[in-house]
Amino acid sequence: MKWSIVKEQFLYRGFFKVSRVEVKHELFAGGEGGPIVRELLDRGHAAAVLPYDPVRDEVVLIEQFRVGALNDPTGPWLIEIIAGIYEDDESAEEVIRREAIEEAGCTITDLTPIHKYYSTPGGSTEMIDVYLARTDTAGLGGIHGLDEEGEDIHVCVVSCDTAFDWLDQGRIDSSMPIIALQWFRLNRDKIRRQWLGK
Repeated sequence: MKWSIVKEQFLYRGFFKVSRVEVKHELFAGGEGGPIVRELLDRGHAAAVLPYDPVRDEVVLIEQFRVGALNDPTGPWLIEIIAGIYEDDESAEEVIRREAIEEAGCTITDLTPIHKYYSTPGGSTEMIDVYLARTDTAGLGGIHGLDEEGEDIHVCVVSCDTAFDWLDQGRIDSSMPIIALQWFRLNRDKIRRQWLGK
């Protein structure tokens, strides 16, 4: 199926970029539909990681303020996994290794791809690469983040069962940790056997 951009107008360039795009595309029933106009958010692409300690059977989660959740009845602090936006020519592995140190003081190894997905394709270009990684949770925790980026990140080291309970209770309610933890719940035993050599 074919599509074309009729017109594109840049509306804003700041932390994110916003443009107004007029597009035409072929229809499933045949022919071409009339132009549609959409605002498009370009926020770059991101990579995320769920660090797991197979010895202690614990995962590293983070909690931070999110402006998109200002109207959430429980407040705008969300429990998430470590993530960051790609800079220049970084690979996904470079992004998550950098972010693991910045956001959680966490060194990771054995990167395992989980999934790659569009976060909100109805209005954003963002694509996210999600990984599982091995870590040692001994001594992890506390408050982390970069002052120059306004980060105030609480590191939560919790048992896998606690993380799954939080997921089931709806306490974890954003896409990255949901996708990572659902995948991990299905693959935890296999990963643990591989990493522990049992």
